[in-house]
Amino acid sequence: MRNTLVLTVLAADRTGLVELLAERIVAAGGNWEESRMARLAGQFAGILRVTCDAHRCDELSAALRALDAFGLQVTVRGASSDRSHSDAPGARIQLQLTGADRPGIVRDVSRVLAERGVNVEELESEVSSAPMSAEPLFTARARLLVPPGVALGDLRSGLEGLAGELMVDLAVLEREQMTP
Repeated sequence: MRNTLVLTVLAADRTGLVELLAERIVAAGGNWEESRMARLAGQFAGILRVTCDAHRCDELSAALRALDAFGLQVTVRGASSDRSHSDAPGARIQLQLTGADRPGIVRDVSRVLAERGVNVEELESEVSSAPMSAEPLFTARARLLVPPGVALGDLRSGLEGLAGELMVDLAVLEREQMTP
């Protein structure tokens, strides 16, 4: 039987960190199945989904935690190996937000989503310079799961009201209906 582990990793960015992780995973018979990694403010940060034989999970966990000696902090959590989350009923939508940067944008948008039971499945954000003014420009892209019973019109109205208040542009890029 194979178990699923979810890893979080953090270290000062430098060459060879991914190789170091991959070597330990393979040495314990693990399989690197999915990951998201990025360099943020000079730090290397990532999340990974790894599978391994149940009887070798402790060995793999210990090997990964030992990477702390190399400056790589790894947190290991056991997870369900089923993929039922991808089959969750509801509508999946892509949301894009762009506007002048200021503290609290993510908090305010996530509040509107949480009040309606909307799950944030993925979120990417960044601050860059606006093309003409060079003012800080906040951009976010999110993949959301809107549960059955939540009217997309209500969600859209809540977000549009917030967009006016924050002076940002919000757009639903895509809608995919998921069956129960």
